[in-house]
Amino acid sequence: MKIALVGYGKMGQMIEKVAISRGHSIVARLTSTHWDPKALLEADIGIEFTNPESVIKNIQMIAKLKKNVIIGTTGWNNNLDSVQSIVKENKIGALHSPNFSIGINLLLEILAHTSKIMNGFADYDVAGIDYHHSQKKDSPSGTALQIERTIKENMERIDQVPFSSIRCGSIPGTHTILFDSPCDTISITHEARNREGFAMGAVQAAEWLQGKQGLYTFADCMKEIIQRKMA
Repeated sequence: MKIALVGYGKMGQMIEKVAISRGHSIVARLTSTHWDPKALLEADIGIEFTNPESVIKNIQMIAKLKKNVIIGTTGWNNNLDSVQSIVKENKIGALHSPNFSIGINLLLEILAHTSKIMNGFADYDVAGIDYHHSQKKDSPSGTALQIERTIKENMERIDQVPFSSIRCGSIPGTHTILFDSPCDTISITHEARNREGFAMGAVQAAEWLQGKQGLYTFADCMKEIIQRKMA
């Protein structure tokens, strides 16, 4: 698979390392100082990790070239309808996620089940904390918002999940969910050690998206991964 990296920061560089280790090639690296959309022509797919201010423009650019796209940038979900229209109009495949970590997506599966159980235990409140590096712009994180949606979908008595956000140093990403009662606390935590887990998920998503059209989330890809692992 020939991959174009749209954004070549720390995540883009880690994606390059993982992609090459899985037998793929990097044919373009677009950055703010080296921006050449024509370099995308040779690619099979674009993997976009930039910033909320640029992401919609970048998706449009990739879609017009009829290339599929993995969207790793967060903070743009208010424009989801626009992205759906872009994908449909250009007949491409696109997959987005606030977090491409396999572990985080397993955590979401665990939380969906746990929240159904906790719905019947009214003494327990629920809250969350997300920790990230000091350069992360969105707060709460896109992953925290996805965690909240997962809990609310499965815990009917909860209207919202309050999240505290901590931005400090070089933390790649930690999310803790607390179920707290007067007697005890149940805490569930996912802690990323580095960016490699996110990069591996993004590359696996790109592999999965080959030959597909329409707008997907990483949850669609994860369903197949989980089924394969449990077979």
